[in-house]
Amino acid sequence: MDPALKICTGCGAPLQTEHPERPGYTVASALEREHPVCRRCFRIKHYNEVAPVAIHDDEFIRIVSEISTKRALVVKVVDLFDFSGSWIDNLRRYIGNNPVLLVANKVDVLPKQTNLDKVEQWLRKEVEKKGVLPEGIALVSASKGHRVEQVKTFIERYANERDVYVIGTANVGKSTLINRLIQMFGETGNVELTTSRYPGTTLSTVQLAIPNYKHMIVDTPGILTTHRLSDLVCPNCLKQIVPDRAINPRVYQLNSGQTLFVGGLARFDFVSGERQPFVCYFANQLGIHRTKLENADALYERHIGGLLTPPCADCGDHLRDLATHKLKIKQGPNVDIVISGLGWISVRGHACEVHLRVPSGVDVSVRRAII
Repeated sequence: MDPALKICTGCGAPLQTEHPERPGYTVASALEREHPVCRRCFRIKHYNEVAPVAIHDDEFIRIVSEISTKRALVVKVVDLFDFSGSWIDNLRRYIGNNPVLLVANKVDVLPKQTNLDKVEQWLRKEVEKKGVLPEGIALVSASKGHRVEQVKTFIERYANERDVYVIGTANVGKSTLINRLIQMFGETGNVELTTSRYPGTTLSTVQLAIPNYKHMIVDTPGILTTHRLSDLVCPNCLKQIVPDRAINPRVYQLNSGQTLFVGGLARFDFVSGERQPFVCYFANQLGIHRTKLENADALYERHIGGLLTPPCADCGDHLRDLATHKLKIKQGPNVDIVISGLGWISVRGHACEVHLRVPSGVDVSVRRAII
């Protein structure tokens, strides 16, 4: 390590002044202090506030793999609006046999009439397929504070003097959840937050010591992903594709040979099948446009970046490099065709063939309908 490189005395991350979203970020003037700390640790110490920080997958794996050697309770946070995109594959490999609580965030963006008991059952089946049997499942809105009390109750029930490790991908609301929990655990007294370097790593977790409890809440960096559309658009377009309130499902009765454009980020071609409804679950502010399949190419070329936005000019040309996913849906139970980081289109039990075009590298999957 460069001897001139300064290290955060709170979490152990190398200090840097160029990337606010990465570990070790601080303002240049802080580097002159005798015991410099990163902005994240500074905000923990002075404001009792945990800020999000993200790292690449190899660094994330190195950090969370240490959990398997600890006696821990793992709180796995996922995004309800993008469950598959926010899941961490091979989770058991990293956390060992430690018990898991599943916290599904952003319940507030689901349609208002959603049966949450059925959503919880759906989640349990999905994570069991992935080899995880959670001790409990909590559907919450960390930003609004809805149902977070249930997470606190689960932690008190299952921690049993284990430290609580909170893990998740970037932008799932992990740090917002931790800040809510800090407030709740602090109701019995003044919360004393301490930071310390996590042993054996270059980058660090942050340990939050809660008075009157025999465990710590350990905040881990979020893992950066590249397979979600929300990872790839510019900040302004991100506001258009991420729901900020309950989704209003939009139903389109389509004949074969018709196309839906979801902004300019996804093209849904109904190639064959009987006339049927397709239910679209996307952010309310995101425009959906219907046209004939025979006109779709020309419409895209003429209106991409205009009528069909996002993407905008600031997003870059990589979002115009589209890959085609050919999907044959069988007659049977309702299924969702999921575009990671954007939303999903529900097929209501009818057989059909559809072609879905999205930017290269973006995950597309078919699942049992969540709603």
